[in-house]
Amino acid sequence: MVGRRRATLLLLLGALVLWAACAALFTVDVTESGVVTRFGRVVRVVDAPGLHVKLPFERVVPVDRRLLYSRPAEAEYLTSDKKNVVIQSLAIWRIADPRRFLETLATRADAEVRLADVVLAEIGAALGDYPFVALVASGGEASRFRDLVAEVRTAVAAYARRAYGIEVLNLDIRQLALPAQNQASVFERMKAERGKIARQYRSEGERDSSRMIAEAEAEKTRIAAEAYKQAARLRAEGDAEAMRIYAGAFGQDAPFYKFLRTLQTYETVLDDRTTLFLPAGAEVLEMLRSEGAADGPGIGPGAPAPPRDNLAADGPGRAEVAP
Repeated sequence: MVGRRRATLLLLLGALVLWAACAALFTVDVTESGVVTRFGRVVRVVDAPGLHVKLPFERVVPVDRRLLYSRPAEAEYLTSDKKNVVIQSLAIWRIADPRRFLETLATRADAEVRLADVVLAEIGAALGDYPFVALVASGGEASRFRDLVAEVRTAVAAYARRAYGIEVLNLDIRQLALPAQNQASVFERMKAERGKIARQYRSEGERDSSRMIAEAEAEKTRIAAEAYKQAARLRAEGDAEAMRIYAGAFGQDAPFYKFLRTLQTYETVLDDRTTLFLPAGAEVLEMLRSEGAADGPGIGPGAPAPPRDNLAADGPGRAEVAP
């Protein structure tokens, strides 16, 4: 009877030792941190993965060390110029202080709810300092959208680290849109503004075009006047040089020059439809008096000179001398 009791006692003692040994050992995964608590109070934080020892009555709470993301709900805000905008955001974070995290939040679901509240609050506070046109600027204007995102990211990261032990690695605004009921009116206003800018550019272009055309016409007139002036000067110089050459050439044989000029005069003024009435002493008839035609009276070589009081020439033209 005594032996049976002793065996039972030894068996219970061995089971107790085995339970104590199992309860005193725990493992930490590489993706987690082990937070050791004693009666609800955090004793220490184990970050190194592997097998570790604790007291049997202590409890280990695993805390995820991986990067996590949170997508707060879509929310509507007012800008500084009282324009309604709808914003969707996304935050990437991790638990940097497991002790602080367990003391304030305990679970990931709680962390996402609190972090979403902080993000939405900071976006609303920052957006109240920005007009709508600064966030959707176009046409060469500088946009302040990135300034807004950086301001919200800095504020959220500082508060989440201090209050919850969460490190916000990145935060961005995924979408900035207009409420469905306001889109049509806003788009019409934007089109009207762009139309005004287009008309202004078109007016400036037409004004510059008229100015450039006027300048070109003035330059064209100036160049043409200078060219005409130079051409007239060159033509006058050429005519003077030609007259000088003619005078020098014809001055060498004046009778021949007179004879040539007379023939040119006959060729110019006489044809088959021309009749001339000239006085008897006209110099232009000198050759017709001295040279008579071979088959006509008074004209041609070797023929007697016609009477001075009545001279007629047949040929390409007709000349009569009045008495």
